[in-house]
This record gives sequence, structure tokens and C-alpha cells, in this order.
Amino acid sequence: MKTLLRTLVWLALIVWLGGLFFFPVAASAAFSTIADTHTAGTIVAKCLNVLHHEGLYAGCLIVVLLAIGVATRVFRPSIVVGIVVTLVMLGLTAFSQYSIIPHMEKDRIAAGGAIDSVPKTDPRHTDFDRLHRNSEHLEEAVMICGVILVVLLARDR
Repeated sequence: MKTLLRTLVWLALIVWLGGLFFFPVAASAAFSTIADTHTAGTIVAKCLNVLHHEGLYAGCLIVVLLAIGVATRVFRPSIVVGIVVTLVMLGLTAFSQYSIIPHMEKDRIAAGGAIDSVPKTDPRHTDFDRLHRNSEHLEEAVMICGVILVVLLARDR
């Protein structure tokens, strides 16, 4: 039971963090190889949607498994901090997916479907860029929290 629980927690975290660390590489590749930024952005947005849902499922699984692990003494009670860190990761991911991205999509649609079709000074474009920066910062925060979770799990021996 102990090995199974720990293995499932690590696998869920590996899936989530692996996607987070690979995503910037994939986004960079899309924008550097596809001449049409709208098409590249569409591909990246679809990948981000998958990544977010993957993270939400993995994060929920991690919280449940850690809670079971604390209750069955597989993990020390101090791993509750890891549950809190995972909940922060889930909150940031959900906020990005269900608040920031829909607002970016509204700006893109209001700009005629392609954000690059309006000047950078256009309020829709500036709002889109602001939201994009916020989205990047949230993804970075989730990554940092994920690394903190790795350390917390590694220390729980």
C-alpha cells in the first residue's frame, strides 16, 4: 500500500510537471516554425487547454492520495503542507484556464479573430498582451510550486 500510494503521487506529479516544463518548448517550436502567428497561437492554446486539464486531474489525484497517505501514516503529518501547495497549484491552473484564457479569447474575437490583425496600441491587443503576461506568470508560479512539492515529497522519508 505504501509503495503504491507513493508511486501514484509521484506519477501524477511527473505528468503535471513534465507537461509544464515541456510546454514552453512546444510553444516556442510552434511560433518559430509556423509563419502564421494566428495558427501557431491556436495550436498553442489547444495544447495549453490539454495541459491545464491534465494538471487539474493530476492535482486532484495528488490531493486525494496525500490525504489518504496522511490518514494511513504512509506520509508524515507535515505533508499537509504539500496538500496546501497542490491546492495552490490547482487554484492557479483553474484561474488561468477559466478566467484568463476566456478573456484572452474575447479580446481575440473582438479583434476580428486574429489578435495580430489590430495594432499593438489597440486596447484589445494591449489587454490581450497583459493577460498573456499574467498567464505566463501563473504558469511559472505553478512550476515553482511543483518544484517545492517535489522537495516536500523527497523530504518525507
